Amino acid sequence: MAVQKSSHIFTKIVLKPLRTNLFYIVLSAYFLTIGSTQLYSQELPKNSQPIPSKNQTPKIEKEISPDGKTTEVPIIKSDTIKIDSLKNKKSTLEGKVRYKAKNYAKFDQKKQILTLNDEAELFYLDYELKSGVIVYDYKKNEVYAGRLKDSTGKYIQYPVFKQGANVIEPDSIRFNTVSKRAIVFNSRTEQQEFRIKAEVTKKENDSVYFMKGARFTTSKDIENPEYYFYTNKVKFVPGKKVVVGGTNMVIADVPTPIFLPFAFFPMTDKSRSGIIIPNYNYTNQRGYTLQNGGYYFALSDNYDLAVLGDYYTNGSYGLRFESRYAKMYKFSGNVNIRFENLINSERGYPDYSKTSIYNIQWSHAKDGKSNPNSRFSASVNLGSSRYFQQSLNQINVGSNLNNTLSSSISYSTSFQTVPAVNLSLTATHSQNTQTQEINMTLPTLQASVDRIFPFASKDGVKKGFFKNINLQYNLRGENRIKTTDSLFFKSEMFDTAVAGFQHSIPLSTNFKIFKYFSASTSFNYQETWQFKTIRKQFNPLENEVENIDVSGFDAFRTYSFSNSIGTTIYGTFNFGDDKKIKSIRHVMRPAISHSYTPSFDKYYDTYAADGSGTMIQEYTRFEGGLFGIPGQNYSNNLGFNLSNTFEAKVTDKDSTKTEPKKIMLINNLNFSTSYDMAADSLRWAPMRVSGGTQLFKQKMNVNFAATLDPYAIDNNGQRIDVFNINNGGSLFRMSSANMNIGYSIASTDGKDKDKKKNDQGARNGGREDDLFGSNADLSDRRESQFGEDDEESFSEFYKSELPWDITFAYSLTYSNAARENDIVNNSVMISANTSLTTKWKVGVSTGYDFVRKGVTFTQLRLERDLLSWRMDFNWVPFGDNTFWGFFVGIKAAVLQDVKWDKRSLPDRTLR
Repeated sequence: MAVQKSSHIFTKIVLKPLRTNLFYIVLSAYFLTIGSTQLYSQELPKNSQPIPSKNQTPKIEKEISPDGKTTEVPIIKSDTIKIDSLKNKKSTLEGKVRYKAKNYAKFDQKKQILTLNDEAELFYLDYELKSGVIVYDYKKNEVYAGRLKDSTGKYIQYPVFKQGANVIEPDSIRFNTVSKRAIVFNSRTEQQEFRIKAEVTKKENDSVYFMKGARFTTSKDIENPEYYFYTNKVKFVPGKKVVVGGTNMVIADVPTPIFLPFAFFPMTDKSRSGIIIPNYNYTNQRGYTLQNGGYYFALSDNYDLAVLGDYYTNGSYGLRFESRYAKMYKFSGNVNIRFENLINSERGYPDYSKTSIYNIQWSHAKDGKSNPNSRFSASVNLGSSRYFQQSLNQINVGSNLNNTLSSSISYSTSFQTVPAVNLSLTATHSQNTQTQEINMTLPTLQASVDRIFPFASKDGVKKGFFKNINLQYNLRGENRIKTTDSLFFKSEMFDTAVAGFQHSIPLSTNFKIFKYFSASTSFNYQETWQFKTIRKQFNPLENEVENIDVSGFDAFRTYSFSNSIGTTIYGTFNFGDDKKIKSIRHVMRPAISHSYTPSFDKYYDTYAADGSGTMIQEYTRFEGGLFGIPGQNYSNNLGFNLSNTFEAKVTDKDSTKTEPKKIMLINNLNFSTSYDMAADSLRWAPMRVSGGTQLFKQKMNVNFAATLDPYAIDNNGQRIDVFNINNGGSLFRMSSANMNIGYSIASTDGKDKDKKKNDQGARNGGREDDLFGSNADLSDRRESQFGEDDEESFSEFYKSELPWDITFAYSLTYSNAARENDIVNNSVMISANTSLTTKWKVGVSTGYDFVRKGVTFTQLRLERDLLSWRMDFNWVPFGDNTFWGFFVGIKAAVLQDVKWDKRSLPDRTLR
């Protein structure tokens, strides 16, 4: 059974088709168009229209009402001719007939023929006929429409026949208004992605059509297509079936061996379920394979389902369930469930292995217009940690290099009270694909009450210490689960579940001091609830300390104070108006903060750490809780922070501009440290220095950071209470540093152009750009691997400046925490694409690791635009993901099965 997907749903949201049978869609589109040649009309009364005089202005328009009366539309001034007062015969017209022409509308009363010339138009019911010339023989009940020739002999004003949304553009058309028979010559029409042309179409009656010399294509040039499908015999029964004779594929006007002797297709204008034809391939380790075959279920105009599968001759198999759904002004989303059972080698051999992997993806977006006060969204990507490394249907190196899969499902709502109340529920998932550790919250509850200003009037100005006093209430509750990949979806995953609530009430205010200083002070109260605590005791039988879980409600309460004061200092260095750099502006924002937290040692108990009872240790029963533990030691810290920005005014290269140009030199340069007044030693914390800037018209981002420790270390690498300068060193000891440079630029004929982001690649755990190579989904290869739309992928003309784009990343990390003085990371990665000609595009992604002294992941890409077709070659020459793939096929979704796809899958090692 053929597969057809609906091109429209009542939600007005078009779902991207998965698979479509070639011949069914083509002939369906064509014959729905041919059905538009019906024109219902009746004979006109002989004296129903005046004959225009010779001096009449050419353009006229007239109407014929259903009762047979003719009304002249007052568009032009014409001679008045008295209408026959005799009673006309009753007409059987079902509606008004309107017509007009630019040159003339001529009635031949003797022959009973109406002739419209030059930009002729005829309207009746939902039929519209426009042509160079229209002849209506109302004696024979026949209508003829044809072309005109201009002064050079070129045909112009081709007929355009429209019924509803169907449009046909033939060389000429002739039909009978009573028998409903019609003949159409060289009809041209467009249905969705198809363009169809037929030499002769004959309409027998309302239920049977015959066609001769029909060809259909997705090429934009219907007169000279680069390819088309040709069939000479077609019988069409609207709404029921299509029967065709031999159908042949023609490329560049050369017939190919691709031939279908005959075919029968059921007809419908809605989505249809049907079989999806699989692809054939071969791998060294798993043998011959049929991939991406299955069945498409057209369940509704709002949702569908595709069930796909793979089978390998060594016993490996895969299953995938893909569904999309949408409802206008409500929501939209998709669900993908993938499972693969992979067998390596043959049973009995030493390298035999078997593993099962799966992946679940769900994306849901709620339309904000449906309910502005509530929101629901979902972005789920979970499953086996090794799925993207081992899957035979994904070539996504970015996912291999990414160590984290994450998911989030959230619902939030707002209550329009005074003060307003906000509530949200969120379920999150984070999965490390290397350690296979999974952390989940099922769910997280958050509630908050907006700020309340108790000492300020409702509409008054909040100024000063007292009027700015405000308080809030926040509630956070979590049920957190920590498990591993092997226990996921098993009852054991809930054994380590921990739940708790935390209430917080922040009270704060801000005010000015001496006009130039901004100060703030705050008090924060927190109350933490736990439903499971611990008790520690020494077990003499096991000769160790054991933790005993204690179920039941328990709580601890803490509070803290904080204050801060800061200001902004501006400095300008002028170099003169005649200088290229006219001035540099330096903005400093120094700030001092203070925080105080008392000791909450009342929540601490003791236990004997050995059998003798002489070694007594302290602990708190709230260890292992979600929101930390109460502090045993009080904290009294002073924090120091200084942020800087530098910008310059320079002479603009454009001599027509009178104002200097502003350039950001350093957009942030921060210094921060703290001093613990309650500590007995090592009171100064290491100074953190960070900064960043943008270069080359803000196309390059440069970020750097360093940690400067004022204290020295001993021979074991431990910090000691001796300043580094007093230990024979410098004022600060650099314990770590890092720098990252990112550069991304695209140019087309000298103009920058943003590339299309690879959303699916990022969703799979990779990147939105092609720095780690392009993402290849082997189930659908029609989209460009260069991340661009077909209309924008290639230049229209070859010019001296080639279009190109570059993505560059450099990372450097230095470590000296224990005098190791090592560069632990020093790597560069680059991705570049360019168009060699108007139709050829090449790209490369590669890199080099200077620490390990080796080339990182490398991918070569080649693509050829063949107008209606696309050809690409993808090659990973070395490494653990060695791969090559070649594809050539039609871009249009309705003919996506017309392709040749050959590739070598990486022979991955299963772990």
